[in-house]
Amino acid sequence: MSKTRSIFRGAGILILAAGLLAAAPLVQALEDKLVVVTSFPKDLTGAFKAAFEKNHPGVKVEMLKKKTTAGVKYLQETASNNTSDMFWASAPDAFEVLKSDGLLQKYQLKATGIPDMIGAYPINDPDGYYKGFAGAGYGIMWNERYIKAKKLPAPKEWLDLAKPVYHGHVGMSAPSRSGTTHLTVETLLQGEGWDQGWAMWKEIAGNFNTVTERSFGVPDGVNSGQFGLGVVIDFFGLSSQASGFPVQFVYPTVTTLVPANIGVVAKAPHPEAAGAFIEFLMSQQGQELLLDPKIRRLPVRPDIYSKAPAGFPNPFTDKSIGAAVKFDVIKSKNRYNLVNSLFDVMITYRLDDLRAATKAIQDAEAALSGKSNDEAQKLINEARALVSAVPIDEATSLNKEYAGVFKKKRKKATDKVTGRQAEVEAEWDNMVKANYSKAKALAEKAKSML
Repeated sequence: MSKTRSIFRGAGILILAAGLLAAAPLVQALEDKLVVVTSFPKDLTGAFKAAFEKNHPGVKVEMLKKKTTAGVKYLQETASNNTSDMFWASAPDAFEVLKSDGLLQKYQLKATGIPDMIGAYPINDPDGYYKGFAGAGYGIMWNERYIKAKKLPAPKEWLDLAKPVYHGHVGMSAPSRSGTTHLTVETLLQGEGWDQGWAMWKEIAGNFNTVTERSFGVPDGVNSGQFGLGVVIDFFGLSSQASGFPVQFVYPTVTTLVPANIGVVAKAPHPEAAGAFIEFLMSQQGQELLLDPKIRRLPVRPDIYSKAPAGFPNPFTDKSIGAAVKFDVIKSKNRYNLVNSLFDVMITYRLDDLRAATKAIQDAEAALSGKSNDEAQKLINEARALVSAVPIDEATSLNKEYAGVFKKKRKKATDKVTGRQAEVEAEWDNMVKANYSKAKALAEKAKSML
């Protein structure tokens, strides 16, 4: 080889090596760990953890299980010394809280084939701080054997659950204990309006068998026949069906579809692994995992539905699902704690009083059926108005200063709250207790006249 050729060959090797070094940062190796704060059940997180770790054998995924509100608080409290990489939960308003606090970082999604919308809602945060990986809707599930044995009709709409025939047969969790239940409550408030929405929730709650400690207590209760019908997020009903329980699920007309989300935490210690996990969620393999019988969530990739089982809901072809309510996530975020407190004061912690007033009204209406008695009807109408009354109007619920006093969440009625929140809740409770008591007395008086 000539000296000149050797020089050029050596130069070529150096240029190639320099080029490879320059390109190296574009293909960074993943870190060896990924910490995910999540509210999702183990059936879901376990399946995705196992599949991701199999695809990336050098990465160990740690799922830090916390309820949605507890997860948000945890990230807020540990922000100065953050050790978490991702937040993974259903409620978009929880992500809005983290986003407004500067606790999420933007991520540019590489996956393609994902539409902009699911139902009437954007799949991804328009500002890029969190991504939707699955759709979620809200509705009613019921145990077919139970309703057949009790001779109950199958429900179709929310207001069906307020019918006297369902008294003592309905279960639900409190929105203060479940982010998905909060979305269900807020959906009806936005879809029906503040006053009518609360009136419907109280009519339904008057038929409650129980308010469960956790959201999964509702499908467990329906599956086991502890009660016959439950207010749930869709995947509870769909996964129970797929697991062989004799249950059905329906989306009422007034419901919404919102994405279940994932976002990268600000100053995440393992950002490359976090990005890879998001891309896996959006991949064909990750989206197909959502069809697992124990998971049964709505994929955000339309092409995945060709592999779904018969009868599986498809929001990209069935435009009626979630079309009635364009969910306002900012409104939900701004009054999140207020709505939860109001539900607990009016329903969770006054359930016995509400059930008693509701039953008295139902009995009076049954006695009046087929008869004409204007005075009795007037008393019944007055009783219903007392039960339906809400301590504040919607404008007050959207007043940031007023809504801002609701900071502490009560897990049970005996938990103490202090300051302005305690004062307001006490005012509400006094009104609600008096109204339910008076409504019961008026309904009983109406019945005695018949």
